[in-house]
Amino acid sequence: MITTKQEIIARLRSDIAAWEGFRPPQTGESSNFGLGPIESAFPNGIFPTGVLHEFISTRPEFTAAIGGFIAGIMQTLLEKGGVCIWVSYTRRIYPPALKRFGVNPDRIIFVDVVREKDVLWATEEALKCSGIAAVICETRLLSFMESRRLQLAIEQSEVTGFILRKDVKRENTTACCARWTVKPLRSKLRPGMPGVGHPRWQVDLLKVKNGQPGSWTLEWKNNAFQYLQPQTEISQSNPKRRYA
Repeated sequence: MITTKQEIIARLRSDIAAWEGFRPPQTGESSNFGLGPIESAFPNGIFPTGVLHEFISTRPEFTAAIGGFIAGIMQTLLEKGGVCIWVSYTRRIYPPALKRFGVNPDRIIFVDVVREKDVLWATEEALKCSGIAAVICETRLLSFMESRRLQLAIEQSEVTGFILRKDVKRENTTACCARWTVKPLRSKLRPGMPGVGHPRWQVDLLKVKNGQPGSWTLEWKNNAFQYLQPQTEISQSNPKRRYA
């Protein structure tokens, strides 16, 4: 049977996507992270694991929002067992707060280094351990060469890596599979109830290999991500709502 050019191209695209972390789910394995329409932005509609994700933060409140968003993803990664390693030199995450996102703090190994330049070294060593569910790294600077070293370590272990870049003044090119920003939004209170509502974020996927960037509004409710339609879509589906 003669293989057509279209079949060869389709096979090459499938192989390249698999090398970059966009692997189809195994038989009987769930690949759903509960991110709703965000997952459709990736090839095959699957949130990529075994790759490096970069999160950009320019303010402390953005860093806190990113920490919560990553914790929600970690809940799914930890379902298969193992632990996560969190590397930083000025840790801002409050471990007991992870329970809010379904993650027990005892499933996280916090590595606090004294010098910032040791953060990426510790992260690279952690990413080489195949028995780890995920590695989270808090840092300010990340060059293309450094990100490439981290990605090469991941290609051997297939561990998912999250780089939380704090106080970023200028974005630069990296070898990360996806680049994100997460910003906190005002929560909605229940009528007549005081306090604080469910965490709500604006999630922007700025860059993604072979995927489609976009912007979404998510809320963490009932121990899961909940997708919220943009107000413009709600107004179009119900014009009376515009004047309510």
